[in-house]
Formats: sequence, C-alpha cells, structure tokens
Amino acid sequence: MALAIGTVAPNFTTLDDAGNSISLSDFLGKTVVLYFYPKDDTPGCTKEAQSFRDNFAEYQSKEMVVLGVSQDDQVSHQQFKEKYGLPFQLLVDTDGAITRAYDVDGGGYSKRVTYIIDSTGKITYVDDKVNTGTHAQDLLGVVG
Repeated sequence: MALAIGTVAPNFTTLDDAGNSISLSDFLGKTVVLYFYPKDDTPGCTKEAQSFRDNFAEYQSKEMVVLGVSQDDQVSHQQFKEKYGLPFQLLVDTDGAITRAYDVDGGGYSKRVTYIIDSTGKITYVDDKVNTGTHAQDLLGVVG
C-alpha cells in the first residue's frame, strides 16, 4: 500500500537519465510530482510520460518539478527520454531502494503510483489509480 498523505516523503539520492546525482532534498521549497512507473518504452508507461510531456509547460508555470522513477537503468532512461522528447528527469532505481521506500514495489518493478510532495517535503496527494492517457492533466486538476 502506498505511503499516506501527511507522511514526510523519504529522501533519496540517485542518478538521473543524464548521470547527474539528484536528491529529493534538492527540491525543498518546490512542489514535486514523483511518479513511479513499471518500465521504459512500454505502451502504458509511454502514454503516461507523454501526458507529462504534453502538460509540462503548465507544470513549469506552477513551479512544479516532475520526476519519473522506474527500475530501469540510466541508458534505458536516456533512450526513452530521447525517443519521446521528455523534458523532465527520469530517475534510476535499479536496486529498487526508492521503490521500496515509497512502498510501491511490484516485485521487480515499480507499481504505477504518483505522489505530490509539497515544498516542506510532505506528501499531499497520492494517486494509485492512474489513467495513463490523462494522468498529468488529472493531477493539474488536483493542484489547481
């Protein structure tokens, strides 16, 4: 079961698709959309990523950060990002540590769950019933 609203989001440090070290704490003071997905370049995951890509300008206008997480490696993330023109960071979780910390382990893959984390690092919204085609727009409706 996903982490509860009001929980302090577990901090982590990992690599992004470009090989940069990134920590959740780097984004304190901003709202973060942390979305977990099963696998790069699969139909549902591609739809979901494209949904965020197509609505990215609106996220930026609200000063929100979008971070995608799966258990794929950096090369896979890089290829996925380039293939679909994704403008946000994809985070490497090959050992599943972030996936487990957020309680979205599907047994070798990340379950499709999204967290909205506020500027203080608390979880304010959890979506575990994701519609991959409209997900990014659905979340914008939640945050207003």
